[in-house]
Amino acid sequence: MQPDPVLPGIRAIEAAMVDLRHRIHANPELGFEEFATSDLVAKCLQGWGYAVHRGLGGTGVVGTLRHGEGRAIGLRADMDALPIQETTGLPYASKLDGKMHACGHDGHTATLLAAARYLAENKSFQGTLHVIFQPAEEGMGGAREMIRDGLFRLFPCDAVFALHNMPGHPTGKFGFLGGPFMASSDTVTIRVSGRGGHGAVPHRAVDPVVACASMVMALQSVVARNVNPLDMAIVTVGAIEAGKAPNVIPESAELRLSVRALKADVRDLLQARITALAHAQAESFGATAEVRYDRRYPVLVNDPAITAFAREVARDWLGADGLIEDMAPLTGSEDFSFMLEACPGCYLIVGNGDGEGEGGCMVHNPGYDFNDDCLPLAATYWVKLVERYLG
Repeated sequence: MQPDPVLPGIRAIEAAMVDLRHRIHANPELGFEEFATSDLVAKCLQGWGYAVHRGLGGTGVVGTLRHGEGRAIGLRADMDALPIQETTGLPYASKLDGKMHACGHDGHTATLLAAARYLAENKSFQGTLHVIFQPAEEGMGGAREMIRDGLFRLFPCDAVFALHNMPGHPTGKFGFLGGPFMASSDTVTIRVSGRGGHGAVPHRAVDPVVACASMVMALQSVVARNVNPLDMAIVTVGAIEAGKAPNVIPESAELRLSVRALKADVRDLLQARITALAHAQAESFGATAEVRYDRRYPVLVNDPAITAFAREVARDWLGADGLIEDMAPLTGSEDFSFMLEACPGCYLIVGNGDGEGEGGCMVHNPGYDFNDDCLPLAATYWVKLVERYLG
């Protein structure tokens, strides 16, 4: 029989932490509304002896534990839920219509709390530990708001870390990749204005719908012909809105795009080409275009040396079998990228399950649930990382 990789102290509190996770799951809160969740987090941390600071980013919580002299490390967990109607039928399913922990942030929060409790009880490190509980990761930039409110000025860190569960990978296996790991995420709205008219006399109008239809196809040439084929870039037109009646040419039409890249210079290139193409396409039809380009999350870039260190901690603990082989960049986005712009660190993943049963359902799905089997393993990893970094 293989020895249990979970620390005995973590295994001893596993049931309590699973219960805590289920409690958070049943009471989801959307971004910047995590009032009850942050109350619960703060109460736990205070009870374990942490100095607790509240209010960064609105509902953010930072717990600080000092033990001797040494470096400072930050561990971050996100707390917000999604506006999704849960369909799992679980005993601890969401009690709130239209709100659900569909990305596992309940599990991330419970995991970091479990590690925080163990480290407070054992104090098996020399230095300063900051546990960062962040609001509003899901598209609202809670990390950016915490930084603007002085996160790293008030709680300076030599390195900062975060993890995310990942369906599709074996339960409890850890994935690391230095350099660009997750894509930037920008939202673009293109409003095309023409001249409305009767559908029976189109020559007396300037049809913005036709201009938009041409624009959708032309936008695909940005990735195909402007971006180096060896670089990742995505331009997705997710919404088209125009008109109400079949026999009326509307005054205007609107496209909404999601744009992603894994390099900052590619991100800049996409913005320049999309903007220029939108204006040129509209003009070619006698219309005009207004482009609103919202640069949301930057590319998430892991510090190579710190990531190698984080991977070594997992390998020394679990062996090569505990690692996800050939970890590749992800095209999803994460606002932990803002923290990594302000402080060197590493974002890593832990497998949530690779089958169709428990843990295998993809995030942002009404049938998803965080796999509780990950909790003690991920909590143990946080402990081992802190002990090694602050050894």
